Amino acid sequence: MFHEAQHSFASHGVKFSSVEVDLPAMMAQKDKAVSTLTRGIEGLFKKNKVSYVKGYGKLISPSEVSVDTIDGGNTVVKGKNIIIATGSDVKSLPGITIDEEKIVSSTGALALKKIPKKLVVIGAGYIGLEMGSVWRRLGSEVTVVEFAPDIVPSMDGEVRKQFQRMLEKQKMKFMLKTKVVGVDTSGDGVKLTLEPASGGDQTTLEADVVLVSAGRNPFTAGLGLDKIGVEIDKVGRILVNERFATNVSGVYAIGDVIPGPMLAHKAEEDGSCLCGIHSRQTRPR
Repeated sequence: MFHEAQHSFASHGVKFSSVEVDLPAMMAQKDKAVSTLTRGIEGLFKKNKVSYVKGYGKLISPSEVSVDTIDGGNTVVKGKNIIIATGSDVKSLPGITIDEEKIVSSTGALALKKIPKKLVVIGAGYIGLEMGSVWRRLGSEVTVVEFAPDIVPSMDGEVRKQFQRMLEKQKMKFMLKTKVVGVDTSGDGVKLTLEPASGGDQTTLEADVVLVSAGRNPFTAGLGLDKIGVEIDKVGRILVNERFATNVSGVYAIGDVIPGPMLAHKAEEDGSCLCGIHSRQTRPR
């Protein structure tokens, strides 16, 4: 809306002398929206008589989950079936430490305390481009560094081209076929050392904030999968069949922890499909 006010409102006959961003108010509105959604989900749990245990869980058997609760205690939850839906986490890059201040993940990019003058996005996937576009429209100079020759490689070729043109019209800059080989955070900002993906002369790029958005990893470490023998692939994704069942009877997995696109609506459909499968299996005949 800020960008529209700056660039489009006048063409609709709405004119004013100036417009500015109140970032704390913007962040407060975002936090309120997140809190409302979270409480809404908790409300649905209560309405549908779903027990809700807050803590970190790990499998101790095909029918038991040990939970270290947020209040410092421990409890064991038992069930005939277990669904693993722990989502994904930010993929880190060698030599780059995410501190959520100067070097941020997508989570930190949603909680910056001020609008960075210069923002560098490492990775041209949809998450990095979305965050980069947000801060560009709020006033940051945004440069995207990508190892591959194209942005969002999973998209159709023509869509990629048109999407990049749209982002370039917003004045986002792209450095494709480029890799980050060094990071220096000793000064006020961040200094990146870059070189061509195929090798060559090094250059430097300075920024106030660097967003690391080089992909995500399935969140499966520390869940006790090895203890009960759940099979995973070489990148940590849980292997399931067409019914979302793992190789361990009674244990299922959906969403980002299994192969496929790491998208919220895909995970939601996985869950709906799994529930549909079980309702058909348990329906009286």
